Amino acid sequence: MSTSRADLADFNYFLAIARHRSFRRAGLELGVSASALSHALKSLEARIGVRLLNRTNRSVTLTAAGEEFFAALVGPFEAIAGAALALDRHRDEPIGRIRLNVMQHASALLLAPVLPVFVERYPDIEIDVQVSNHLLDVVQAGADAGIRYGGTVPEDMVTQRLSAEMRWVVAGAPAYLEKHGVPLHPHDLLNHRYHRIRLGNDRIYHWDFERGEETFALDVPGAITIDDTPFAVALAAAGAGLAYLPEPYVLSQVRQGALRLVLEDWASMGRAA
Repeated sequence: MSTSRADLADFNYFLAIARHRSFRRAGLELGVSASALSHALKSLEARIGVRLLNRTNRSVTLTAAGEEFFAALVGPFEAIAGAALALDRHRDEPIGRIRLNVMQHASALLLAPVLPVFVERYPDIEIDVQVSNHLLDVVQAGADAGIRYGGTVPEDMVTQRLSAEMRWVVAGAPAYLEKHGVPLHPHDLLNHRYHRIRLGNDRIYHWDFERGEETFALDVPGAITIDDTPFAVALAAAGAGLAYLPEPYVLSQVRQGALRLVLEDWASMGRAA
């Protein structure tokens, strides 16, 4: 015989009656009236052509067929109940893997400070972080979510702003600035060497400046083009030229005297993540 959704409901009713040996107590467990349970069991017995229960005014007992049927059903239905509890665990205590595709700046400035707190709070979640400056399609990369600069996310993606705008600064080694001079206006940068930052879509990141209502954008030429921020910091500290980077990336080198900020009154608030 084929099994329908109604059969499964009646099987569950039968199991409750068999456990309690009472229509009334089974009805209290299931939230169903005793008369509705009695009607459902009569329909089930009629469909399968086998009597499962012996009923009297004082007792309910299982027939031999009912005992056999109960033994066959109880294991699978307990397994189903266990599976439902496992799903509840997913809901109440998150578990599983989250795959993130994250740009390099975001990995250091946004993720690194919060991940220790996250994994302490959700120990059953595994975080798989792919750090790449290539602007891969998050879905095609097999990631559940990604972190990008504002303005680089496709319009059809669901977005959530994660940070305030970052201050972007120009930095150079003191020895380089002593040799080549300190720029006082963005126009002066045309007489300097730079490292250019390549974005993941192969576009060169232009340098934006603002002071009050005045703005200036520079598509810098340069002999060195890179897509790695720590490398850009190291090159600038080594005197290879000026670098245009998020301020948090260079603050420690500035404090140590390895780098010096220039054009600070022109520093722009770059794209947020």
